[in-house]
Amino acid sequence: MKALVLFSGGLDSMLAIKLLREQQIEVVAIHINIGFNSKKENITKLSQRAELAGASLEIIDVRNTYLQEVLFNPRYGYGKHFNPCIDCHGFMFKVAKALLPHYGASFIATGEVIGQRPMSQKKDALQLVKRLADDLEDDLIVRPLCAKIMPESKPEREGWIDREKLLDLNGRGRSRQLELAKNYGWEDYPSPAGGCLLTDASFAIRIKDFVAYDTFDLAYIELLKNGRHFRLHDHAKLVIGRDESENTLLESLQDETFSLLQVEDTINAPSALLSSNASEQDIHEACKIILSFTKTVPEKHYTLFFRDRIFKALAYPSRDEAKKYLL
Repeated sequence: MKALVLFSGGLDSMLAIKLLREQQIEVVAIHINIGFNSKKENITKLSQRAELAGASLEIIDVRNTYLQEVLFNPRYGYGKHFNPCIDCHGFMFKVAKALLPHYGASFIATGEVIGQRPMSQKKDALQLVKRLADDLEDDLIVRPLCAKIMPESKPEREGWIDREKLLDLNGRGRSRQLELAKNYGWEDYPSPAGGCLLTDASFAIRIKDFVAYDTFDLAYIELLKNGRHFRLHDHAKLVIGRDESENTLLESLQDETFSLLQVEDTINAPSALLSSNASEQDIHEACKIILSFTKTVPEKHYTLFFRDRIFKALAYPSRDEAKKYLL
């Protein structure tokens, strides 16, 4: 018997894998990449955690489809920020269900716990998720951590999995999960907060602002994840790198819509992207802002370059002047 487990890399999904492996069920950990996972996570970490729990890892890139079908028009709306959790979970299960024949798997499992999330993990919400995943009749979704307080799924009824060896977790408490992790000798797992950037208040501000003024595209997910973001007087977008890795990334993301704003080589300035169609006023504002995040001499003019043009500017006397545009 083989199962696909939706794998976030968190403790709950690791425990779901472990509970299945203890019943000798082969597991493939499916990490569905919608593009909005935390910057702290990476494929190496995900693979190590899946292996620790007893599964192989597969990354499924659905970013384009997610943008087109879910993010901007969720049937069941958004949570507190920009998170369409019910639609997102239904979408992920639908993707996983379509992959069952490819991996020769019989059912899907997840680390969800009833009552753990206020929007998407209530019993009525889970039924909506099943409907979105076209699983009302097939009934192939198992939640090993809370299975005993839920109706039996087909894999349990058919004896593919022993229900008595599953758990009855409920609510937002984490003590039993942490106790299980300790018993298994696990130390490498993330805290439960901060997994999806769409639930993060500051990131939600960025994406709402971007949608209001710019055309959203797959490439701009990484832009939104990185740098300091400013919306200027005439609505141009300015993004300034905060460290060397962000500087390098911003330089790689320049295109027809966003162009590099560069400071003369004589000072060590961060990299920055500015809307290519920025007004004259916004270009001059952007020059002063980037200089404010650079070590400059007061009252000294510096040379900056933007789209084959040369500009002279002073830094703002106080960085607080620049921060009035900060998102």
